[in-house]
Amino acid sequence: MGRRAEGGGGIDRAGEELARRTSRRSFLGRLGKTFVALAGGPMVAVALSPGRAEAHHICGHTFTTNSCPHPFDPYSRTDVYGFPVHPKFGYPVDDEGNIYLSPRQTRRKVCQTVVPEKYPFVPNPRYGGGWSRCCNDRVRHIQDCCSTSDIRINGDASVRGYCPRGRKVFCITYRELNVRC
Repeated sequence: MGRRAEGGGGIDRAGEELARRTSRRSFLGRLGKTFVALAGGPMVAVALSPGRAEAHHICGHTFTTNSCPHPFDPYSRTDVYGFPVHPKFGYPVDDEGNIYLSPRQTRRKVCQTVVPEKYPFVPNPRYGGGWSRCCNDRVRHIQDCCSTSDIRINGDASVRGYCPRGRKVFCITYRELNVRC
């Protein structure tokens, strides 16, 4: 018991190695991404680029939806109005990541303005809810940027998350609250 049958060992080992490296979930994920890229064309292929599905990229985030476009991607910290702020220091930044000092600089709302510009297949995105976690002794509020798109920024199927009925999560941002935890 426990011994391998003789003969065909090389083929058996190759099959076992392939099975060890590839789960059914990862295979189906790659197959789904390929289908979506073919169906959606080059616009969707951008969303499928490697590294888009980095799980746990924001403290308090426990799933795989990636951050919304932000000058300090993947650290998509925003203010209460949805404008980008520096992820560590919290000061306002423009669309290039520079300190926002003048109305002549471009500073747009991340979910409502930047997302549909970079991803035209995402109709009318809006913040739809979120949840709070303790990160670095402060309450962090993670926000879902919701739309009616069936694809999220990772390129896979979008999930409902905390979005209102009829909308699903496309990407996330977060706010640091001045509340200790």
